[in-house]
Amino acid sequence: MRPRFLSRGRPQPKRTALAVAFAAVLALVGIGSTTPQAGAADGLISQSRPVVASSLESASFPAGAVVDGDATTRWASTWSDPQWLQIDLGAGATVSKVELDWEAAFATAYQIQTSNDAATWTPVYSTTTAAGGNQVLNVTGSGRYIRLYMTARGTQYGYSLYEFKVYGTATGPTAGYVLANPQVTGVVPSTYDPPHAYFHEFQANCSFTRNLPDDPIVFPGLPGASHMHTFMGSTVTDANSTLASLRAGGSSCLAPGDKSGYWMPTMYNGSTPINPVGPQVIYYKTGVNDYTSVRPFPPGLRFVVGSPAASATEFTNAPGYVAGWECGDSYRNTDLPTACPAGTAINIRMQAPSCWNGLYLDTPDHKSHMAYPVNGVCPADHPVALPMIEFKMAFPVPAGDLSQLRLSSGRGYSFHYDFFNAWDAPTLAALVNHCVVGGLQCNARGYDETQPGRGAALNEQYQLP
Repeated sequence: MRPRFLSRGRPQPKRTALAVAFAAVLALVGIGSTTPQAGAADGLISQSRPVVASSLESASFPAGAVVDGDATTRWASTWSDPQWLQIDLGAGATVSKVELDWEAAFATAYQIQTSNDAATWTPVYSTTTAAGGNQVLNVTGSGRYIRLYMTARGTQYGYSLYEFKVYGTATGPTAGYVLANPQVTGVVPSTYDPPHAYFHEFQANCSFTRNLPDDPIVFPGLPGASHMHTFMGSTVTDANSTLASLRAGGSSCLAPGDKSGYWMPTMYNGSTPINPVGPQVIYYKTGVNDYTSVRPFPPGLRFVVGSPAASATEFTNAPGYVAGWECGDSYRNTDLPTACPAGTAINIRMQAPSCWNGLYLDTPDHKSHMAYPVNGVCPADHPVALPMIEFKMAFPVPAGDLSQLRLSSGRGYSFHYDFFNAWDAPTLAALVNHCVVGGLQCNARGYDETQPGRGAALNEQYQLP
């Protein structure tokens, strides 16, 4: 392993406004650039895209770190030449700018290459005299894939990169989008506000299944590309999961018809994983005033709630924030607690957006096809009211010192979670219609103890009768 003084910390300061302005001046006079400054309309198109690397120094430095938007995480290679990082942009794209943010172990010689098939590569930038640090390169190229191909190291160690940012424009409107079949058209957000006598919800009680460095939404088909995740629900969720594979597998939920994948960053105390014990509470409730307008999730819908790159302020101001981290008599903590009474649990709740645009089951950012209601009404561009998922997670308090408590994604305010709907459609519809639309506060059977005369949606085996 590399000595600690090189592995930890950033070797260069973050860019100040003056540094950015100076870089712009250099670009205008042609120093350090290959084309004129990229147009203002060009956006970041590499964020959270699948990444493949030629090698990893260790599992602590995954390839996915270069597109996670977190300036403290990084990829690192083994100590040999050549090495490469390859990003799948999802579809054809024009590339206008690349930003490389190196750790101390940088490349002196490398190429930026593009490809349409990840087999034949075209160089769009080349250097043999790079000095590391933060490098902003204005380039001209196109293709679905972009690769950083490194041939000479600036140190005795491998290569290490905090961020590999690609800017440009997708050339096709469906790049990275998964179209719903059929699409929902002609829906107008309901502004009706019926009487609210109950909670309009049911529970999905699902237990921990395993920890894997996979994320089939953000890094589909790329095992090991993600930080470690704690999975619940489907017993087969991994990097290659699809709707069909989830439905063909088992379930750790009380309702066997719930084959959905639920996952979140793994909690650690030092290097020891802290996994939730027993069935966790995942609420399905109304997020809109008109609970009678809520419809079941379409098969295959998936999205990410929260962000691993969130700051403490962004975490506490997020629309899905409920009460932060809690344990014992300590409430509304932005970060993980450092002291909890023995025998208690470390709890967190986070709510998901519940308004769907009716078009896509997934989008490149895994969020924009969903929206939060505004004043209890879905926005016009996301008119379809779906159940609002609320994670209510409980982690056991480990013995001893909690100062090393962390998430695989970082600090406590990096908490987020993923949902991939693979419910048996009739089972989900029965629970939504009986409990949410029906105005009941149900358990995992769809039974409201305060309204026994209304019956249950499922039998004692948590299946459709």
